[in-house]
Amino acid sequence: MEKVVIVGTGCAGLTAALYTARANLKPLVLTGKQPGGLLTTTSIVENFPGFPEGIDGYELMTRMQKQAERFGARVQFGTLEAVDLSKRPLSLTVDGETVETETLIIATGASHRHLGLESEQLLENKGVTYCATCDGALPMFRNQPLVVVGGGDSACEEALYLTRFGSVVHLIHRRDTLRASRIMAEPALSHPKIKPIWDSVVTEILDVKQDKVTGVRIRNVKTNAETVVDCAGVFVAIGHIPNTAIFKGVIDMDDAGYIIPKKGAATNVPGVFVAGDCADRVYRQAVTAAGMGCAAAIEAERYLESLNQ
Repeated sequence: MEKVVIVGTGCAGLTAALYTARANLKPLVLTGKQPGGLLTTTSIVENFPGFPEGIDGYELMTRMQKQAERFGARVQFGTLEAVDLSKRPLSLTVDGETVETETLIIATGASHRHLGLESEQLLENKGVTYCATCDGALPMFRNQPLVVVGGGDSACEEALYLTRFGSVVHLIHRRDTLRASRIMAEPALSHPKIKPIWDSVVTEILDVKQDKVTGVRIRNVKTNAETVVDCAGVFVAIGHIPNTAIFKGVIDMDDAGYIIPKKGAATNVPGVFVAGDCADRVYRQAVTAAGMGCAAAIEAERYLESLNQ
């Protein structure tokens, strides 16, 4: 039986692995379907402390994994298929095999909502991105026209952030008003660099043949008229999907599927803790996920100590 199982190998999961490994708990870390998490899809990370020149997202996650393994963490390629958290020990089904554990740290992260376009997929990391904070300062976007797709708080926040770097930021939204809260919408709409494009959807991202983003083709949903907007980058900000479906009905979560911690990193199920983007709908940064992973690990260690008292 395991003392600690960690589901997820993003910043939250691997930091939790590092801390529990250093506590001599020999954690079993399950990679899930996307080893390394969303950060592996980012070409360069410039805002993670300790890397003044920036670091490739995949390399950062590889280093974090090696650091955890150095202290005894065991990283296993595997997908969690089912859970039974109703009794002790906790029971997990991993690729058809049963794994029993005293504690569980959920660090399954979240997935970006995509537009669902073939050109979007082909140009990801070539001008298509899902995080302005992560990628907005890259040289390829500086002093260039940029596009943000979305109408919520995240889209407004992305657009405002990008005004620091882009020459103009086109905010494309399928409705004629933003969904964002007033405190986010008003600064965005009043900013001289942000140009809203209403009642419109992106139908294609240009140009796959050039292997880089040169613009977007958009369609007005009311008139069906199509136009092309020139840009060097497309920032898709239409929300996230927390990877928590397998815990629905067992672990308390909000309507969007984000896990709700009860106290610190603890969930409503004793011995089950949560960290990272599957519980964070506000910040969603690598460094905050790492901090949450640290907290979850420390709480899991203290929980195990309490069982032996």
